[in-house]
Amino acid sequence: MSYAMTRTVKGSFEDVIQRTIQALHSEGFGILCDIDVKATLKAKLGVDFRNYRILGACNPPFAYKVLQQEDKIGLLLPCNVIVHEKENETIEVAAIDPVEAMSVVNNPSLEKVAEEVKEKLQHVLEKL
Repeated sequence: MSYAMTRTVKGSFEDVIQRTIQALHSEGFGILCDIDVKATLKAKLGVDFRNYRILGACNPPFAYKVLQQEDKIGLLLPCNVIVHEKENETIEVAAIDPVEAMSVVNNPSLEKVAEEVKEKLQHVLEKL
């Protein structure tokens, strides 16, 4: 099984970042963190890397539900979405598959919520 859901799109990197954030907001997700991997690797290691951002997306109602059912589930939150540059102005957007991520917990009460979050993240990818 794959742990990621992906979509490849054309366009500028910054445009795809903005479209991804807007699509996440439209599905009820906020962005808790935005990690610029390219800038971090340049600052910490002095190396050049392609455009690569990690968006820590959170849908508070769903986060609240799973936190009530599993006290260590925060280890798997937020739902990470990556936007990274491929070649020829092709950008890949990938989201964690929450069903796969939650399966490691082995708590059947999380399955319904994971399915609902997966559906929302699939909608995000479709909007791009």
